[in-house]
Amino acid sequence: MSASSSSEKMSPLELRATAGLAGVYGLRMFGLFIILPVFAFYAEDLPGGNNYMLIGIALGAYGLTQAILQIPMGWLSDRIGRKPVIYIGLILFAIGSFVAAIATDMYWVIFGRIIQGAGAISAAVMALAADLTREEHRTKAMATIGMTIGTVFALSLIVAPALNQLIGVPGIFAMTGVLALLAMLVVKKFIPNPTISRFHSDTEASAGSFRKILSNTQLLRLNYGIFSLHAVLMALWLVVPLSLRNAGLDVNDHWHIYLPVLLLSMILIVPAIIYGEKKAKLKPIFTAAVALLLIGQGLLAVTFNSIWGTAMALLVFFTAFNLLEASLPSLISKIAPVGAKGTAIGVYSSTQFLGAFLGATAGGYLFEYHGVYALYIFCGLLVMIWLVLAITMQAPAAVRSKMYQVQEMDFVTANGLSQELAALSGVNEALVLANERVAYLKVDMQGFDEEGVVKLLGENA
Repeated sequence: MSASSSSEKMSPLELRATAGLAGVYGLRMFGLFIILPVFAFYAEDLPGGNNYMLIGIALGAYGLTQAILQIPMGWLSDRIGRKPVIYIGLILFAIGSFVAAIATDMYWVIFGRIIQGAGAISAAVMALAADLTREEHRTKAMATIGMTIGTVFALSLIVAPALNQLIGVPGIFAMTGVLALLAMLVVKKFIPNPTISRFHSDTEASAGSFRKILSNTQLLRLNYGIFSLHAVLMALWLVVPLSLRNAGLDVNDHWHIYLPVLLLSMILIVPAIIYGEKKAKLKPIFTAAVALLLIGQGLLAVTFNSIWGTAMALLVFFTAFNLLEASLPSLISKIAPVGAKGTAIGVYSSTQFLGAFLGATAGGYLFEYHGVYALYIFCGLLVMIWLVLAITMQAPAAVRSKMYQVQEMDFVTANGLSQELAALSGVNEALVLANERVAYLKVDMQGFDEEGVVKLLGENA
């Protein structure tokens, strides 16, 4: 039996796999986000484009198929392999992009966006990353891939107006389709093939764990949170670009607002993240961020049609948004049962995409038939409910996850070793899975005696 040292650096193969998969994952998300700042203007010239409900459905349609297919595509990757599923997903995404590029009305754009979302490769990407990284470096690899969402979202808001001026929205759709096809070459040529591909409880959803996850009220609060966060985001992007244009800012100059707002918001959240993790104050920071989100979207409502007012409101909103986007995965990891983390993440991610779909659709309906303030009230109610849930949630334990590779053993031995590990000082939860040959631990942030764990694992070798 071996216990790997967490002080080792990632190998060149692990770095290559992480960088390649982050690029592929980020490219796909870039293709989904990039139309947000410019689509409403493009839709005005399409048949049916004067109906904001249809615009909302078009913006959020990818979220519905993504939410439905993400976990099943992960399971499919266990059966036919990670790379084949990623290829299938990228092909579907490319087809959807090309359909949207040549669309002659809103309904064809919606159809294209639905196909884009069907290329749900997130779970397969995470599973391949788990196959290609050692246990002690897997968290870093997952965090790197996960961070691409925030990065590409910011990039998409900044470059979309310039690309719209150069090639238009159909050109943007076509470009993302071509990039998806090129990403297949990256998967084939750059990302290594795994020597062994197996199920990983920390990154993949297990059907047997759904009941445990869906009955955990603390996780349900977080799932509602990510649902609301992305529902509000998508609903607001129906009106924010229009607000700036109505205030007199040319569409091609909107990046003058987005760039400084996003950069400053990312700088502002760093001290809060460090304080929350170092001082075990995640709940106060988290609750304050939800309250700030409520303030931000309220400011957007009252500064409608003011360039500088909208800019300041966006700064408040995105400071809260980026802080919550960074905090939620950490909270999921701390609260999820040690052997069902992958299931918790899968449900969380599916809820996020469902929020994007329902937020854009409901926002479009309200904007079209009841006016812009009905949309803002809808967003406000979602966040108010979240704030109550955040205030009343239990403070998460100051813990972190650890993984250790173990040698082959039977289930009885694994259960006994789990109990011995759980009894060690500083270990909150422990689970040894014989079929995965991994020991999963949830340990205290302070006072964890890793040498004791390594020694025990060595004695059971």
